[in-house]
Amino acid sequence: MNSASPRILLIEDDASIRRFVRLALEDEGWQVFEAETAKRGLIEAASRQPDAVVLDLGLPDADGKTVISELRSWSQLPILVLSARDHEDEKVAALDVGADDYLSKPFGVPELLARLRVMLRRRQQAPAQQPSSEVQFGDVHVNLATHEVRKAGAPIHLTPIEFRLLAALIAGQGRVLTHRQLLLQVWGPEYLDRPHYLRVHMANLRQKVENDAAQPAHLMTELQVGYRLILDSTHR
Repeated sequence: MNSASPRILLIEDDASIRRFVRLALEDEGWQVFEAETAKRGLIEAASRQPDAVVLDLGLPDADGKTVISELRSWSQLPILVLSARDHEDEKVAALDVGADDYLSKPFGVPELLARLRVMLRRRQQAPAQQPSSEVQFGDVHVNLATHEVRKAGAPIHLTPIEFRLLAALIAGQGRVLTHRQLLLQVWGPEYLDRPHYLRVHMANLRQKVENDAAQPAHLMTELQVGYRLILDSTHR
């Protein structure tokens, strides 16, 4: 990532939203490049080499998911989707083709900035960090190599499915993982039509690792979309 100020590409056809987002990001000292169409956005992404993309799904010349697919064919650039669409299926589809996160319109500036900071921090740290077999969140310590999990120093037993589910969320590094992605990773393609498996095992996992399973601080639900693991509960 740019060591000076982050460079954000905003692909949005609504001029008022572009202005709102640009002013918010510039107020943070970030550089903002704008595009009104999918075609222009892809050109800007290639030429400007931004640190992250903020993308509207409803563009005049192409669906935003097409832009995500094209970007993912040559870049791992963080992508935050902005969506005014009512159907959760649209958000799920955007995440499945490679978006890192999404915000529903209307949205607040603090949440927009927080989600972008998380993505930028993850991108900045990724090249320098060697993959670690040990992960900490809250008072839970996970050793991915030995499959040991401790809470407040005491060992807790996870079933193989529960451990694979937790490991998949850890590998997601704070990104939203859709139901489809988790079912594929944890169970396999033959289980894609069994989302209830995921709900049951997630509930069991929360009972074991959260202090309050009814109000989780780390294993977060993205309603009708999927789940994410929050390592730092201040960045929700």
